[in-house]
Amino acid sequence: MITGRFPNLRLRRNRKTDWSRRLVEENNLTSNDFVLPIFLIDGKNKKQSIKSMPDVYRYSLDKLGYIIDKAIKDKLPMVALFPYTQKTKKDLLGSEALNENNLVCKALRLIKKKYKNQIGVMCDVALDPYTSHGHDGLIKSNYVLNDETTEILVKQSLLQAQMGCDVLAPSDMMDGRIGEIRKSLDKNGFKMTQILSYAVKYASYFYGPFRDAVGSKNLLKGDKKNYQMDFNNKDEALREVALDIKEGADMVMVKPGLPYLDIISLIKENFKIPVMAYQVSGEYSLLSNGIKNGHVDKSIILESLISFKRAGANAIISYYADRLDNILK
Repeated sequence: MITGRFPNLRLRRNRKTDWSRRLVEENNLTSNDFVLPIFLIDGKNKKQSIKSMPDVYRYSLDKLGYIIDKAIKDKLPMVALFPYTQKTKKDLLGSEALNENNLVCKALRLIKKKYKNQIGVMCDVALDPYTSHGHDGLIKSNYVLNDETTEILVKQSLLQAQMGCDVLAPSDMMDGRIGEIRKSLDKNGFKMTQILSYAVKYASYFYGPFRDAVGSKNLLKGDKKNYQMDFNNKDEALREVALDIKEGADMVMVKPGLPYLDIISLIKENFKIPVMAYQVSGEYSLLSNGIKNGHVDKSIILESLISFKRAGANAIISYYADRLDNILK
């Protein structure tokens, strides 16, 4: 509440100079606030561009060291791994998710062998990169089955933990999967493995470029509205988060980010739990193409990122995380 009145109170006094603005600013960003997504691809010596995501690439495992070295140098706390799975390895059950020699598992072993705990590694727990139909679970009569899918997600989570994953991130939106994953981890000696639940993941139109990046875009049959959240709803987000906290989630995700700043703020206010925001592929591509085409100034990147922090996010998963030295200047 503002006390006083004009002209005794002039709010512009604190904005007069650069040093004064810096002195009273309420939010700022550092490298500690970011997670870098990395797309993986089979093969050797590959750095493959993604048409729908300017300046973002898929990397073969022999290129991974360079990316991790830079992430550590930039003082990023964590990277997130996402696989581009060959079509020949996809099936109706997403069986490749349980292969200890899939791209994510091999990347985990490489990173942990070389870097130990110098940087955290987050892994996506979901079946959509591995299914021939592009959905996050098993399908029957065009409906994604909940409990049957959860059984596979539990196995996928345990495998990733065994390979060295630090933060398991179930992004599938199945009911009850956090509790089952937590029980499995604890039972098998992974009590300290963290769970970042995609507790609030909306059935959004902002995901298109990501699906292109992991190779599921042209495979997806129908939509994901029978398991991802309805973007008309707000109160439902609180119920989703409350359930996942009770089941053992250490952190929660809101995805997408920018269109859901109100949800980030609501969750932080109500639960005081670490909240992450995902600046998703559609947000990234719109910003990047707008800058490249001269429609907006590049400073729009910083403006969009600080909005997450202002809303209450502890950290941001962003494809800009490898360019922070220029963005945060």
